Amino acid sequence: MDVRQRKLAKSFRLRLGGFAALTLAAASPAVAETLDSALARAYGANPALNASRAGLRATDENVAQAKSGYRPTVSLDADIGLTQSQGRVSGISLNQVTKPGGAGLTINQTLFNGFQTDNQTRRAESDVLGTRESLRSTEMTTLFNAAQIYMSVLSDTATLELRRNNVEVLEEQLRQTRDRFNVGEVTRTDVAQAEARLAGARSDVSGAEANLRASIGTYRRIIGVEPRQLAPGRPLDRFVPPNLDSAISIGLKEHPQILSSMHAVDVAEAQVKIFEGQLAPSAALQGSVQQRYDTQFPGDNGVTASIVGRISVPLYEGGQTYSQIRQAKELVGQARINVEDIRDQVRSAIVTAWGRLEAAKAQVIASQAQVQANEVALNGVREEARVGQRTTLDVLNAQQELLNSRVNLILAQRDRVVNSYGVVQTVGRLTVRFTAIPVVAYSPKEHFDQVKDLWYGLRTPDGR
Repeated sequence: MDVRQRKLAKSFRLRLGGFAALTLAAASPAVAETLDSALARAYGANPALNASRAGLRATDENVAQAKSGYRPTVSLDADIGLTQSQGRVSGISLNQVTKPGGAGLTINQTLFNGFQTDNQTRRAESDVLGTRESLRSTEMTTLFNAAQIYMSVLSDTATLELRRNNVEVLEEQLRQTRDRFNVGEVTRTDVAQAEARLAGARSDVSGAEANLRASIGTYRRIIGVEPRQLAPGRPLDRFVPPNLDSAISIGLKEHPQILSSMHAVDVAEAQVKIFEGQLAPSAALQGSVQQRYDTQFPGDNGVTASIVGRISVPLYEGGQTYSQIRQAKELVGQARINVEDIRDQVRSAIVTAWGRLEAAKAQVIASQAQVQANEVALNGVREEARVGQRTTLDVLNAQQELLNSRVNLILAQRDRVVNSYGVVQTVGRLTVRFTAIPVVAYSPKEHFDQVKDLWYGLRTPDGR
């Protein structure tokens, strides 16, 4: 092997070897963005997650609205008018102007309504609990997407660097091939093959640049900032269950989609009881105080106070309520069937995620072995080419195979990390509380406790 060939081989090994591992990011630990810090950013700033939190806060108000049925309603009314009367009454001429008016206070209190208020409150509380689980599901999806795009930016960056350095290597290869062609050592075919391979490598660089730009855009959307100096990503193996059976058992107990669907059953059952309550007698109490002026003659005034109790017994309403009850019972059955369907979906997702993780582990090992074998093969092809047993195309093919194996290793390492997060997500544990991500956890119960018993007030707890 001559001096130029030795330099080319050394350059190829150095340029490609530095990017064999996905996690080799050139960043100082003091300033680099870590995967945990990126997840923390997404947890605090992701629009979809914050929208879900706002939706849950709105759902909290349903409990306060349901509880209003326990409380009285109070209304104040007032009126004033002008009346002119002319004529004769019992032979007496009448011509008077009065200003009838007054004010009154009315209080209505429901005493019994077939337990509709109780069941409306239970329905609202079950709806809140179900929405909390939906929020937890959104949180897990957001964190998984953040981990996935973090690793995609890392892998796309490493792949782009590999392909850029491959272009530099092929440019040197082409230059040396042309030199050898000029002295008659190779043919024009060898030069054309080197030129074609270089053109293809440049096209691959353009594709890699486009992939990286797309990943950066998605990173900005999910995490909220531009990626800067990303530190190595690590698998979440310490939170992965020890075996598939344990993962399925945990998922069927803890996954938020299952828990949310179970709360949906409670909501549907409470709705049945609400409709049934409409067939029960109702009792209410009304108290009022009225102050009136100029009722018949100028200067008249008087105060009227009353307390009235009312009982209403529904006898027949055309069959509407009965139909609503039957319909609500069917919806309960639908909700229960939906729980079983979601259980099957969760089980399937866990098995799929577990298989992907196991495959990614095997692919990393296989890709590492492939890279080592291709490095040996490339060195051998170069030696054989030196003594005329291999052509320029053989050398180019060996270089391409080594490049492809290094790219495959990058992708396998990315999948290894992402799929570990995928398993933790599918079992229902990819949350900031369980994985101890360094960020203050959002507490949905805090807002619920602030509003559930409010009797009045226009401002939300955050001051709006």
